[in-house]
Amino acid sequence: MSISNIIVLCAFAFYMVIMILIGAINSRNTKNNEDYFLGGRGLGAWTAAISAEASDMSGWLLMGLPGAFYLTGSGDIWIAIGLLIGTILNWVFVSKRLRRYTIKAENSLTIPSFFDNRFKTNGVLKVISAIIIAIFFSVYTASAFSSGAKLFATLFGNDDNYSQVYLIGLIIAATVILIYTLLGGFKAVCTTDLIQGMLMLVAILSVPIIAYAILSGNGGFGHNLMQHAGIKGYEITNAATFVNPVDEGLSWQGIISGLAWGLGYFGMPHILVRFMAVKSEKEIKKSGTIAIVWVTLAFIASFFIGIFGRAFLTSNLNEATSETVFIRMIQQIFTDNYVLIFIGGIFLCGILAAVMSTADSQLLVTASAISEDMYKGTIKKNASEKSALMLGRIAVIIIAVIAFAIAIDPNSSIMGLVSDAWAGFGAAFGPVVLLALFWKRSNGAGAVAGMITGALSVIAWDYIPFVNGATIGSATGIYSLAIGFPVGLIAMVIVSLITKKPSDEIVAEFEGVKNYNAE
Repeated sequence: MSISNIIVLCAFAFYMVIMILIGAINSRNTKNNEDYFLGGRGLGAWTAAISAEASDMSGWLLMGLPGAFYLTGSGDIWIAIGLLIGTILNWVFVSKRLRRYTIKAENSLTIPSFFDNRFKTNGVLKVISAIIIAIFFSVYTASAFSSGAKLFATLFGNDDNYSQVYLIGLIIAATVILIYTLLGGFKAVCTTDLIQGMLMLVAILSVPIIAYAILSGNGGFGHNLMQHAGIKGYEITNAATFVNPVDEGLSWQGIISGLAWGLGYFGMPHILVRFMAVKSEKEIKKSGTIAIVWVTLAFIASFFIGIFGRAFLTSNLNEATSETVFIRMIQQIFTDNYVLIFIGGIFLCGILAAVMSTADSQLLVTASAISEDMYKGTIKKNASEKSALMLGRIAVIIIAVIAFAIAIDPNSSIMGLVSDAWAGFGAAFGPVVLLALFWKRSNGAGAVAGMITGALSVIAWDYIPFVNGATIGSATGIYSLAIGFPVGLIAMVIVSLITKKPSDEIVAEFEGVKNYNAE
């Protein structure tokens, strides 16, 4: 191993030790399920905002999304636009109402318990929600693990040992995430996410700015853009074709599919739970502003990393390696001396931050769904706090093992794994969250129908080869969330209208939330 790699490895080790120490410190204040899964509803504005976005923007922000921009140029910009719109709508319309309603609905600590308490389904929605969470978070967590493993394999591997180094990286990433998630629970996760979110933003903003400065020398930016373009498979004749050499992102399928990503926010348990944990509604307003600014800057920087990477990198990346564009740019920038190499190592920790901040949140939400909702909420209602916490920690380990197995293939696509899980949650939970908060006539039967229909429609669209051996998603080019969300929404509305109206108790609670002061 070279001295440069050793220096980068030291930066990684330093960063990981800090994260584990935070988990250990926060473990002292974790005494019950509300502490472990919701932090006692005591998050401040900055912690809530940055931890929400850091847990949202996994390795795909620094790897998957720049890789997509590298390959298709501005064709994939619709994904970023859709996600930005979804972020804004979620903070503006859902955050405050959800926090207020979860307190009013028997102090719900999890999204499944909120569904069940809102519609009074005697555990039915808890169980269905927990199953959906376990399925799709296994896939989502796998994308984070894969990001960490690809980081290690790209930095420390070569063509001969890539698979072996990938596996070692996978083991390291999964182990560190498990340790501090098991130790500290929600407070540890949110504290580390705050640090990691700031590191991610610094890294993703700095790299394209430095690359632009370098490209601007020796003939000017435009000249170097055209002379050193990394994409060799397209005819690049001017700046316009350089930014968007392919037109697939301009098709109606591409635009609809990209914008549909924004619908996923309404159903993401690991993001929604941050709204529930903020200590006051005044803090939510501040959090929303911080989060929206963070996301806007991150998406802009991600786009320019992909675009500038074409001109900046000395080697061409293909579809299989495009997700490493951010890593390779850092390697190429920070090379002159050991100090720069160490700084580059800290920037590369931004990818670790993205990986860890998402995977820990997803593991924690899964644990809460299994221990708080399925076990203590349905199977054994008189279970002690200690036994429920223990089961939650066991659930974290089990889901991590499943995610590890899914991510073990070095050729797995980060963007592909994320898109599958994102669609599943958005279609299953998104319509139920919105109608539960804003439609008085919605009922438990409708929620069950909408949840199951939304989830199954995504699975059918993405995994069952209905069209000449291909899935409908592959055949049409339309993202499954663009189909699953409206299908789930329509199913919930129809079933709610044709079944019994909500009880007076449920209606009174709904009306009371409008004027309820949950400060």
